Amino acid sequence: MAVDINKVNKELESKTPLEIVQWAVNFAENPIVTTNFRPYEAAILNITSSVKKDIKVIWCDTGYNTPNTYKHAKDLIDKLKLNIKLYVPKQTVGYRDIVLGIPSVEDENHKIFTEQVKLEPFKRAMTEHKPDVWFTNLRRGQTSFRDSINIVSQDKNGVLKVSPFYNWTDEELNVYLEEYNLPNEFKYYDPTKQLENRECGLHT
Repeated sequence: MAVDINKVNKELESKTPLEIVQWAVNFAENPIVTTNFRPYEAAILNITSSVKKDIKVIWCDTGYNTPNTYKHAKDLIDKLKLNIKLYVPKQTVGYRDIVLGIPSVEDENHKIFTEQVKLEPFKRAMTEHKPDVWFTNLRRGQTSFRDSINIVSQDKNGVLKVSPFYNWTDEELNVYLEEYNLPNEFKYYDPTKQLENRECGLHT
């Protein structure tokens, strides 16, 4: 997809998240939204499904989510009637616990672990659905990498990555969730990151 990223970001700078989603959906042929049901994911799921009710929601479940996250996911899927496309690792958690465990970020096996539980399922999903627009809930201030992108960026495969809430704070998202009576859940665990300000490799 040929897009002047700098020009688009300037045009969208003053737009609301809803206007940004509408802009992207208008020219997208096959948009998707990805989620892991971490805190504040309800916002991106609500706003994208309100514009395109049948948008494909890609959920790559590592298998290590907390009970709270799984309950939160079920509540949101039911409440928003999400068109969930679930992807899971090819290895079970039980098998991996024996042969690999959860390596620390310093362990050379951590790269293998991340590939198994997150990157491979994500690549499989992208290969099967072949999106041209990918909605995410990336925001400025989360990591140094995310500070370097903008509302709209493009991955190495030409997929347009759109982050409608890119410039929003937690406080603003709290107001949004309250306005739409949406739940939030903070008991979330990502075994591939282990540190809040660390990228797992999916977005980079």
